[in-house]
Amino acid sequence: MSIAGEHEAKGFGYPVSILDTDLYKLTMQQAVLKHFPDQQATYRFTNRSKGMKFTRQCADLIQERVAHFENVHLKPSELEFLRDKCPYLSDAYVAYLGQYRFRPSEQVSVRFVPDEGEEELGQVEINVRGLWVETILYEVPLMSIVSESYFNSVDKDWEDEGQEELAFEKGRQLFQAGVALSEFGSRRRRSYGTQETIIRGLIRANQNFGDKSGGGILVGTSNVHFAHKFGIKPVGTFAHEWPMGIAAIYRYERANTIALQIWEDVYPGEQFNALHIALPDTFTTDAFYKYVFEADPSVARRWRGLRQDSGDPETFARRAKDVYQSLGIDWKTKTIMFSDGLDVEKCIHLDKVAKGLGFIPAFGVGTSLTNDFKKKSDKRETSKPLNIVIKLVEMDGKPCIKISDDISKVTGDKKAVEEARSALGI
Repeated sequence: MSIAGEHEAKGFGYPVSILDTDLYKLTMQQAVLKHFPDQQATYRFTNRSKGMKFTRQCADLIQERVAHFENVHLKPSELEFLRDKCPYLSDAYVAYLGQYRFRPSEQVSVRFVPDEGEEELGQVEINVRGLWVETILYEVPLMSIVSESYFNSVDKDWEDEGQEELAFEKGRQLFQAGVALSEFGSRRRRSYGTQETIIRGLIRANQNFGDKSGGGILVGTSNVHFAHKFGIKPVGTFAHEWPMGIAAIYRYERANTIALQIWEDVYPGEQFNALHIALPDTFTTDAFYKYVFEADPSVARRWRGLRQDSGDPETFARRAKDVYQSLGIDWKTKTIMFSDGLDVEKCIHLDKVAKGLGFIPAFGVGTSLTNDFKKKSDKRETSKPLNIVIKLVEMDGKPCIKISDDISKVTGDKKAVEEARSALGI
């Protein structure tokens, strides 16, 4: 088989479904459609991978595959799936999604930027511009295309043999240890075929070792397409871009509060409490506690829990307990969803820590599931995954920023970051 044929067989190719994205893109899009239908947004790609460069050929491959977004639309069976399994998505929104079309030629620019003195080696610039309600759906499939194209054309020193068994073994360890797992691997997967294989292995492990009575279990996947394909639960709430965009509109002190208020308007807690997991670290978790939970403890009572996505997870869990306790709230009824750079060992350790503190722990695991490979030339060495992001950088011309609990994850205009730090007293 040719190299091209070999990699097509591994699941590389063109976009296959509008639902091949994370659930939180759909839940956020519905909220944007209702409250911010006219806002203009800009997203930008960043390669954080040290020493991992792109080629001109790879950039061309990305461009070719991006062009095929225009052929993707909601299929009748997918529409019925959303209506049946996602009751929080209104009929009006599902009808909107049914009419939605990507317009990559108008909204996406891909450019190869060679390094100094190079012709074929450098970086890829990707920008997405347009209405927020339209451009919000590009991030996840764009990131997966970038990763797939890189491992299709730049780094081909790897093989996918044994991936299903590897996923099965990881699932076995996690479920036997009592871990509640959701698969979060869409954005940085090695290929579409990889993610499909990994989910198949996890499902098999869940059938053998999952404890339906409350122990370790495969809760679902963030990928709506695979949730549909395999008949499992789509999982997700909102991403950092939600408070980031709102901060650019309403400024920083009120951004988290308004973000949660609007979320509750779109997804009332008495009906959709599963969607009420707050992401507190966009402008640091300390600022979230100060301006949201401590300012109005009723929010902390209503919301089901928190997602930890930066900083030290153990410190986060202990601080969360202290905050709930100080507000007179029973933290033992609250969930902490861990989702930052997890692998099997970290999940098992953090599960014990969180349960020891009294929380209900849950885990969203991505890259270590869908991009865990060895080099073909030396199976003792890891084939390193890309560390890439696509972030919201502007809203109606105003900068969008993220401060995070991890200094390496701070993103956006430096002046705006300092303004936010000053406004929030960070």
